[in-house]
Amino acid sequence: MGEYTIEDLKERTRGSVFTDADEGYDEARKVYNAMIDKHPRVVVQCENAGDVMAAVGFAAANELDLAVRGGSHSVPGFGTCDDGVVADLSPMRNVRVDPVTRTARAGGGATWGDFNAATHAFGLATTGGIISTTGVGGLTLGGGIGYLARGLGLSCDNLISADVVTADGRFITASEKEHEDLFWALRGGGGNFGVVTALEFRLEPVDTIYGGPMLFEMSDGAAVLAGFRDLIKDAPEQLGGFPAFQLAPPLPFIPEDRHGEAFTLIVACWAGDPARGAEEVDKFRQFAPVVAEHVGPMPYPALNSAFDGLVPPGLQHYWKANFVTELTDEAIQAHLQHAPGLPAVNSTVHIYPIDGACHRVPADATAFAYREANFATVIAGMWPDPAQNDAGVEWVRGYYDAVSPHSEAGGYINFMAGDDQGRIADNYKGNYERLVEVKRKYDPNNLFHLNQNIAP
Repeated sequence: MGEYTIEDLKERTRGSVFTDADEGYDEARKVYNAMIDKHPRVVVQCENAGDVMAAVGFAAANELDLAVRGGSHSVPGFGTCDDGVVADLSPMRNVRVDPVTRTARAGGGATWGDFNAATHAFGLATTGGIISTTGVGGLTLGGGIGYLARGLGLSCDNLISADVVTADGRFITASEKEHEDLFWALRGGGGNFGVVTALEFRLEPVDTIYGGPMLFEMSDGAAVLAGFRDLIKDAPEQLGGFPAFQLAPPLPFIPEDRHGEAFTLIVACWAGDPARGAEEVDKFRQFAPVVAEHVGPMPYPALNSAFDGLVPPGLQHYWKANFVTELTDEAIQAHLQHAPGLPAVNSTVHIYPIDGACHRVPADATAFAYREANFATVIAGMWPDPAQNDAGVEWVRGYYDAVSPHSEAGGYINFMAGDDQGRIADNYKGNYERLVEVKRKYDPNNLFHLNQNIAP
């Protein structure tokens, strides 16, 4: 193992350190996607930045693969590796809110559930994901699409600073005023440049929203998607949400005899004046008759966690994604050809609008390059039974092949599969070469390569 042994690592680490000889190792090595089953040499459950520095130093000194795990939602399983080091940030979940400056500082292992619970107490929020168990760090580093994106921009657009442990073991802070090149790259460039141990965000007043899921017949899918497309482009930016496809789960507001059937959905989110909520969301009802709905005023964190039950840890995952500039009628027909084949109630397809405030950020202002795209599509294949893997993966790939001709070459890296490495340059368009330069400066030996990798 060289001069830096596991015993040395344990001495330098406040958090727990697991090898396969330790009780708790099998639990410590688990990740969200049960399709991924790897056996790292050591898992370091980091409690502070010093622990992260120790884990990074150990991996570098022993020339081992280094996986960084935040919320553990990485579909390709980048939060683990075989015979390498896992820096697990999950103990670092503290969120501190300053209601006067309207800022919040989150630890590298915080989830959006942690973040929303802290900020909602002050009637504040920033753009987070769709599932509350998603990690704040991972989502933000990839861009950060969520319910509030049209009004507030992406998560990364609201990032003020980030504390980072670099490949050479340094602890630095990146912001508009220091390490500006790194700060630029972190906002969309993923985990390529270091381990982010804390993130500071701007917050805006968001308390009670008006929204929830609305189910439409699959036969009305074309009218619903076209209606959403046409309405959202000129809608107030406080109107968020997205169209989707889903098998109806066994929920009380859905007729029992329709459980398990495929539906077109709109998940609505009005984050503006509560008095206008019903009026704004009612515009979606003009597209087609609503079969079932669970719509009304609710705390923003309630909507952000509404679908957590459909995506518990331990499912099998395989996803594909594309950005979409124009959701054409031909693209809609491709969706409707494949959406009825959803392989399980956990699987879904979401078409997120990313216009409004997202468009006001220049394409070269952050690493997230697709500022002219109007939608980000994800085909999220998820099912509980490994015996479904071949059929489920085939469904995702067939669906992706059908919609790709109507989409951009690149996609949102947070939705990319493990076999999408060949798309890296497309995902960043004109920003790719600048990202390579930043990578060469901060990680010339590519220690941080377990990600959608930007090679130095």
